[in-house]
Amino acid sequence: MTLLEKMKKIKAFVFDVDGVFSHNIYINSIGEQWRSMNTKDGYAIQYAIKKNYYIAIITGAYCEGIKIRFNGLGVKDIYLQVPKKIMAVEDFLKKYNLDYSELLYMGDDIPDYEPMLKAGIASCPSDAANEIKQIATLISSYKGGEGCVRDVIEKVLKSQNNWFDKDSFEW
Repeated sequence: MTLLEKMKKIKAFVFDVDGVFSHNIYINSIGEQWRSMNTKDGYAIQYAIKKNYYIAIITGAYCEGIKIRFNGLGVKDIYLQVPKKIMAVEDFLKKYNLDYSELLYMGDDIPDYEPMLKAGIASCPSDAANEIKQIATLISSYKGGEGCVRDVIEKVLKSQNNWFDKDSFEW
């Protein structure tokens, strides 16, 4: 099956956070973590939700800021402090009665390996770990935190004629 054929089957996206949405974590003097995220990634997330795609965020990190950011974009399925990501992916797929072939998973490092092996499309940023690049079906030309999420969402939605229409002009 070609990549375009796989893209046309996608109904859901799962994203890691650190290394995908953000590039660096900053820690202040009292231990609070700060992440910088790309605004174009945020637009693409809310737009995909508006177009009825399912979105999940799965991360090993725990940070209230992650919940606030993604809740604000309309993401309902946010899994924080996840020790084994495949379990959260299976929960997400079961919740929406989805198959792995309908899932694009984007990760950047070894904890993402197992779910990427099963996903219909395994994707990663251009600066992902080598082990992840080796199994990726789709490697974004963008680095983590620099628009890689927007890149893969846009590609999938374009393949399904769901990008840049009357719904594009408002949040």
